[in-house]
Amino acid sequence: MGMLIVSGPTREFGHERRGHPERPARIPAVMEGIEDLELGTDLEVVAPYAADLDQLSRVHDVAYLEQLSDFCRAGGGNLDPDTYATVDSWMVARLAAGAGLAAIDALREHDDGVAFVVARPPGHHALRDRAMGFCLLNNVAVAAASLTAIGERVLIVDWDVHHGNGTQAIFWDDPSVAYVSTHQWPLYPGSGAASEVGGPRARGLTVNVPLPPGTTGDVVRRAIDELALPMIEEFAPTWVLVSAGFDGHRADPLSDLALSSGDFAELAMMVARFAPRPGRLALFLEGGYDLDALRMSVATTLGALLGGSYRPEAPTHGGMGMEAVTRARVDRIEALG
Repeated sequence: MGMLIVSGPTREFGHERRGHPERPARIPAVMEGIEDLELGTDLEVVAPYAADLDQLSRVHDVAYLEQLSDFCRAGGGNLDPDTYATVDSWMVARLAAGAGLAAIDALREHDDGVAFVVARPPGHHALRDRAMGFCLLNNVAVAAASLTAIGERVLIVDWDVHHGNGTQAIFWDDPSVAYVSTHQWPLYPGSGAASEVGGPRARGLTVNVPLPPGTTGDVVRRAIDELALPMIEEFAPTWVLVSAGFDGHRADPLSDLALSSGDFAELAMMVARFAPRPGRLALFLEGGYDLDALRMSVATTLGALLGGSYRPEAPTHGGMGMEAVTRARVDRIEALG
């Protein structure tokens, strides 16, 4: 087995709204999935730290950060119909962003292993100047920007069932970051068309594959292989970060894809091959709201990356989506001219 570096878990409580699907119980479910692997000395747990204003302002406007801090200090409330903050949420969100930075620090120190960032709230919907979609700060973007600041080229693969509109927008015109997303469509937040390919300085570095309800794992893997792989090989990333949402699982209450935990294992092994060497792959917890599916998917994904055989569900095949991949390829080619 390889080494797993777990950064977190960040504080489970304090950021909580009764009845909300993005709830503290997600973190124990994730940790139980890690415990199921029985890693022993192959597991290293790294304490997160609170990201500071300099680290956060690489991807977020200072005015927004100050506004969010003030909003929480005043007691919090609803930021939009889906997204809330409490009096503790500013610190919890800073710890979630800092957990990603701590994971990067640990990987650089060891120059080996795989990292998993166990943090909430999730991040990939958070824009430069706005919280949305359960997300306050964009955790994976903060980590990516810390790497590009020292000259690295970062690939972000987002297999959450929802499009990571915040991550895409933050790096839209950044030639040092490539962004790949597979996601259900139509679904919140409504972005992520295949024709969205990046800004003038980063043309082609954004790859989106919108997929219909009922899509199975073989389709998601084919989408990455056919649409994203040529770009990734040319981009030649020095680091790979994954927005690892497990809400594409067929049991998840917020979506309609037909993936199994075995599909996430296959995806993880595929994405790991994009990293140039060990110690350059970090996964960030995003969505995943059925606790049993979340536990199983985390264990299966990390087990596969570490060379284990934990595979309670087989990968899925033969569902919807192949036509969507073909259509996305055509739309992408047309957009690139």
